[in-house]
Order: sequence, then structure tokens, then C-alpha cells
Amino acid sequence: MVNQFTINLGFYMLMPYLAAHLSGTLGLAGWIVGLVLGIRNFSQQGMFLVGGTLADRLGYKPLIVAGCVLRTLGFATLGLVDSVAALLAASAATGLAGALFNPAVRAYLAADAGERRVEAFALFNIYYQGGILLGPLVGMLLTDLDFRLTCLVSAAIFTLLSIVQIRALPARRRNDASDGTDSGRESVLAQWRTVVANPRFLLFSTAMVGFYVMQFQVYLAFPLEVRRVGGDGTFGTAAVALLFAVSGLSTIFGQTRLTAWCKARMAPGQALTWGLLTMGLAFVPLLAATALPVPESGVGLWVSAAVPPALAALLLALGTMIAYPFEMDTIVRLSGDRLVATHYGLYNTICGVGITLGNLLTGASLDAARAAGLSALPWIALCVLGLGCGAALYGLHRTGRLVPPAPAVRPEPTTA
Repeated sequence: MVNQFTINLGFYMLMPYLAAHLSGTLGLAGWIVGLVLGIRNFSQQGMFLVGGTLADRLGYKPLIVAGCVLRTLGFATLGLVDSVAALLAASAATGLAGALFNPAVRAYLAADAGERRVEAFALFNIYYQGGILLGPLVGMLLTDLDFRLTCLVSAAIFTLLSIVQIRALPARRRNDASDGTDSGRESVLAQWRTVVANPRFLLFSTAMVGFYVMQFQVYLAFPLEVRRVGGDGTFGTAAVALLFAVSGLSTIFGQTRLTAWCKARMAPGQALTWGLLTMGLAFVPLLAATALPVPESGVGLWVSAAVPPALAALLLALGTMIAYPFEMDTIVRLSGDRLVATHYGLYNTICGVGITLGNLLTGASLDAARAAGLSALPWIALCVLGLGCGAALYGLHRTGRLVPPAPAVRPEPTTA
């Protein structure tokens, strides 16, 4: 838990301010800034499957430590170099680091939690959101002094985390196969064939793409809407900060109680369905706001700019809290407790591709809607996405596809 909190603290104290450093301090062209940031995302999303495979073959701890060491080097380099080639290499290293430790961390937690995986992932989400909430605040204070200082402090945090994990993190490795086989003896291609040949897992992964597309709108569509209505001044910045505060604090104070309530009353498939439906309804406040005139100034303008996105962020966080622990647990169950990290790796890759495509379509729809005077269109589309994904998950639940198939029973040999 502390591991993930510290990873997010070090990451989010730096990444929100990287673009401004590249374009402002270093004076790089916009397309180069986009390339540096895109390389980080591509190297992470593209290598998740490799990271998960290595974790299943080598053990979870080595991949967690390797990812933290690599991110130390990447963040330190970002603060010390100014050549484009070095910046691209450092950005790729930070992305690869995430691909190494993300599947391993989740597989480690699943292995260690045993039958209490749902509760463990609920607590995990609290630490995860805590790092996201605190990181930008610490980064803002350091970046006001010097962005290079932010990079070096972040690198120091990952250095300390690496040392602590090397010395104190117990080794964990899932006994992958229920039939006693060891994934380390399989070829990589055999591991990948096992995961790709799991249709229930692939259906679930595809249905959950909308979960991440909607969740990401806290970083994309909501801030754009706040600034469209409220402007780019101090109020706009404060209103955007409010979005992250609402999302993070609601998770910190409500996650474990909500998970316990849902687990006592719902099957995992039902909780997932309600989570996705709630996320789809999160865009209703923004949809309703499009029907009202926007005041030109004063308190009315501030309310119009801040309240609908804040309500949407709260509902989005609520839906995430409902679904996330059951989502992580379902991946383990659909894997049959075998090649867990590889399943997490492929799952992250599928959802990462979905996020990229979803953000492109969302951004394009926002631009097109404003140009055509149809500001409600993006919110309608996102509502439909949430309802559609919720319906898909309900269908998977009703048809029994959110649980692994029962193993075939071998007939007992007859005796004379």
C-alpha cells in the first residue's frame, strides 16, 4: 500500500508540470512536447504485457524493484538534460518503469490478500488516490522554486523506495497453476497463448474499456469544460483543483465502507454493473447545464463553471469506488489464479489502447460540438458509453461469463 502511495506521490509531483517545463523553460516546439509525453504513454501501454509476463516468470518483487530503479533514472534525467534525444530516452524509461511494476504490484497484492482481495483492492485504491491528491501539491511548491528540483526530489523518493523494497519487501510469487506446473518453464509465447485463448477475460477487458475512458475525463473533458465556461484565470485553476480534490477525498473517506456495503449485498457482476451505470450518469449534470444560459460574470458564472463538473467528478468517483475492487478481483478469478500478472498486463494494454482512442474521439467531439453549437453532444455520448458498458457487464454477469469455467472432471478409472 505504501509502495503504491509513494509511486503515485513521486509521479504526480512531476508529470503535471513537465509539459510547461518543456515548452517554457526549454522552449521546445509544441509537437516535440507532445512527442515526449506520447513516448512515455506509448512505452508504458505497449510494454504492459511484457512486464506482466516477466513478473510471472521471475517473481513480483524483482519487477517492482526494477521499475522503481528505472523510474529513478528517468526522472533524474528529465531534470538534468535539455537535448531532445535524452528527453525522449528519459520519457521512454519512465513509461517502461510503469509497465514493469504496475502488473507486478497488483499481482503481488492479489497473491498476498488471498480470499480478501476485494477488501485489499479497496484499501489499495485509497492509497492510490492519496498519492494522486498529494503529489501535485508537493510538486507545485517545488516547481515554484525550480522544476529540476522537482525532478531530483522525485528521483530521490524512488531511490529511497527502491532501497526499502530491496531490503524489506518479502518475495512473492503466485503458485500459478492449479495443476502444479510452473509458468517459468513455459515459453513466453505459450504464456501469451494461454491468456489470449481466455475468451471470458477478453470479453471482460473489452467491456471495461469504457470504465477507463470515462474515468479519464477528470483529466480531459472536465478541465476543458471548466475553462470554457469560467476562463483560464485564477478561478479556472481553482475550479480544476476542486475536481481533483472532490475525486480524491471522496475515495479516501468512502472507499472501504462502500466496498463493504456492496460486497454484503451484491454479486461481483452486479457491483460492476452498478459502478459503470453510475459513471454513465455522472455526465448528466454537465448535460443538464447545457440547457441553461451561462451568466456573463459574478457568482452565477462561478457556479455554472464549477458546480456541474464537481458533481460529475463526485459521481464518477462513486462509480469508480463501486467497481474498482471487484474489477481487480474479477481479473484474478478469470485468470484461474494462473499467470495473474500477465493477465493484468494484457488488461492494461487493452484498456490503454481504449483510453487513447477514447480521448481522441472525446477531444474531437468537444471541438466539433462547440463549432456546431451542440455542446450537449459529448456528454450524451459519454452517458451512452457508460450505459452501454454497464449493459455489457450485466450481460456477462447474467450468462455466467464473469466466473471461470468449471474444470473438467476426469473420470475415475474403473476397478475390476
